[in-house]
Amino acid sequence: MTRTIKKAAVLGSGVMGSAIAAHLAGCGIPVVMLDIVPFPNMLSDAEKEKVATDKKVRNKLAAQSLQAAMKSKIPTFYSKKDADLIEIGNFDDDFEKIGDADWIIEVVVERMDIKKAILARVDKNRKAGSLVTTNTSGLSVVEMTEDCSDEMKEHFMGTHFFNPVRFMKLLEVIPHPQTKPELLTFMRDFCSETLGKGVIFAKDTPNFVANRIGVHGMMSIMNAMVELDYTIEEIDAITGPAIGHPKSASYKTADLVGLDTLHHVAMTVYNLCADDPCREQFKPPEMLDKMIENKWLGNKTRGGFYKKEGKKRLVLDWKTMEYVEVQRPKFDSIEKAKGEKGLGNKIKALIAGDDRGAKFAWKLTAEGLIYAAGRVPEISDTILEIDHGMQWGFNWKLGPFQTWDAIGVKESVERMKADGYEVPAHVLKMLEGGNETFYKKEGGKEYQYDLVNQKYIEIPKDMKVVILAEDAKGEVWKNDGATIWDIGDGAICLEFHTKMNAIDNDVIDGVHKMVDLLEEGQFEAGVVSNHADNFSVGANVFMILMAMNNGQAEMVEKLAYELQRANMRMKYCSRPIVTAPAGMALGGGCEITLHGQKVVAAAETYIGLVEVGVGVIPAGGGTKEMVLRTTEGIGPATPPILPFAQKAFENIAMAKVAVGMKDAVDNGILRKTDIMCPNRDLLIYRAKEVALGMRKAGFDPGKERTDIPVGGEATKAAFIVAAKGMRDSGWISDHDVLIASKVAHIVAGGDRWEGQTISEWELLDMEREAFMSLLGEEKTKARIAYMLQNNKPLRN
Repeated sequence: MTRTIKKAAVLGSGVMGSAIAAHLAGCGIPVVMLDIVPFPNMLSDAEKEKVATDKKVRNKLAAQSLQAAMKSKIPTFYSKKDADLIEIGNFDDDFEKIGDADWIIEVVVERMDIKKAILARVDKNRKAGSLVTTNTSGLSVVEMTEDCSDEMKEHFMGTHFFNPVRFMKLLEVIPHPQTKPELLTFMRDFCSETLGKGVIFAKDTPNFVANRIGVHGMMSIMNAMVELDYTIEEIDAITGPAIGHPKSASYKTADLVGLDTLHHVAMTVYNLCADDPCREQFKPPEMLDKMIENKWLGNKTRGGFYKKEGKKRLVLDWKTMEYVEVQRPKFDSIEKAKGEKGLGNKIKALIAGDDRGAKFAWKLTAEGLIYAAGRVPEISDTILEIDHGMQWGFNWKLGPFQTWDAIGVKESVERMKADGYEVPAHVLKMLEGGNETFYKKEGGKEYQYDLVNQKYIEIPKDMKVVILAEDAKGEVWKNDGATIWDIGDGAICLEFHTKMNAIDNDVIDGVHKMVDLLEEGQFEAGVVSNHADNFSVGANVFMILMAMNNGQAEMVEKLAYELQRANMRMKYCSRPIVTAPAGMALGGGCEITLHGQKVVAAAETYIGLVEVGVGVIPAGGGTKEMVLRTTEGIGPATPPILPFAQKAFENIAMAKVAVGMKDAVDNGILRKTDIMCPNRDLLIYRAKEVALGMRKAGFDPGKERTDIPVGGEATKAAFIVAAKGMRDSGWISDHDVLIASKVAHIVAGGDRWEGQTISEWELLDMEREAFMSLLGEEKTKARIAYMLQNNKPLRN
């Protein structure tokens, strides 16, 4: 029988427990989430009297955690509606409810005695064959199950999620020695495809893979800063994007994680890894101990290495333990590195410098690479697991061994030896054998170097991960801004590659060409997607502003018309086209997305019509689509239309951007029938399968709509009155009212009355006319110029 996860149980409702439950629910899995009955000191006097009999009081901890997850500033749920899939309870009354769970996840406090006690209870209450995992961040999975049955051990492993669970890709799976191998394969596939995680397998060692390497780097940085007399700002300037790490660099990341958490993880290695050659590096510096003593724990206490006072951003002077204003250091080595192409060349240029920035970057790089290599095979048998751990768990652009290849293994090892570093023997042996890279490609296959067995081993290809430039059968068509790829099985994929994937004539020509190829019968189905960080940030507003300033309004209107026409051709193409966005799909990028006959969107798709931010309205069909989508299912004689039209008006006039695919559905931007893809790596594959499935099912695009119901003059008046009220209250400007009035005119159907209908092309003509009239306004031109210069909207 094929294994499935139809229901899960989460034991422990703290920050991690509730976040894991929320993620499972967001991916469609019902969850029962249990926690302890609260202790007396957690209850009010009234609650103490009821706790013996009142289930609501007995479930208080789980209920509070669920509510906190729903209100979290960093969204825990894809949609708050997902909370309906979570049932709460407590360990005393509801433990038997784990009996029908296919997956039981223990997420209680990080104490071995408590975990062992809970898992012993799980063993007695679970059904045979159910999976049991622990979310420990570093405790031994063998020790915590030593009192459990062999049958449970065979179905047990560690599953270490990273926080925040929704956004962090990494999931470390830690096998028990008795875990059935087929269950490891199942968990890798299930967690990748259904939960959207990047799975790596780790050894049962303290802090596993990512935290072992990452915290070593963090603590090395802190100790070296004190030893070599650097400032916190200097370190963050060196250890951020300059070396391929996130903008939060070192100390902002520490504030985000929590200094108490960082201290705990570091001390875990210090206490449990007596043989670690860098053990002393894990001992926190005195500065960190003092900060924890002062309760300066980072973002959760509104002060750590950085804090805000009013509008001032302050940073800790670690020598005086006082906060001072942030200074922005400048290093010539970093500025020079920025001019290089490719991250590897940037890092190479940085560490080749001779200023303070370069010297620290080299020290960090050399010691980090040596430490990572020395942990093979202690924490992992393969270098790929370590690289993926750091990419997915710490958001590094390159893992340690990818970095080593990028800067040159042979050359850097020579420099390490000259500087007195002890390079791991298996790396020296690799070089002695004439192997000078950790990764290589041969015959269309990719290989990694096995440091244990001193040979290259093939990296298995996941056929569901489609990289267009590598996996497509070939290019079908190309211009400067777009490429159409043959992705096999009769499907094509249109990829944008303008700057920020902005919409211009080349992209529009690509849409037309894709439709032509499908209508001519050369291919069966189409996909619109790409691998860039953002699907598309909208139209090329610089080009539009230049054209308007040069008196080329006709050219701009033609561009808007061609985008409308391309989108309508795509929407009503006789063969299915699926749009597959990820990252930001804003303005014109949103409009292209909405005209796919189906949308398969990455879970983290931030989509919206943001044109009012530059003083115009959506004119590539976005306004039309909002009117159409928010009134779908309403007959011509069905009053009132105002509540439905209001959603369309707000989405456009307030430039709402959905924070994820499900939020876009909740806000009427995407449809309930559109599909969420939790793992972006699988996006193109899944979109292709959906498109081909639509074709096989007898796809019919339907006809252009001529019967869209509108709210008429009364609805328009209501929107304009609301906009003027906001202006009178000081929230928006007169120019905002002008824009809102034009949006209201279109959304209400112009001069019609409630219940009358309008066609798609009438709406398109209206939105294009409003777009061009607004472009003629000097305040709109000022907004566009300001956005281009400052990357934020001007409210003039």
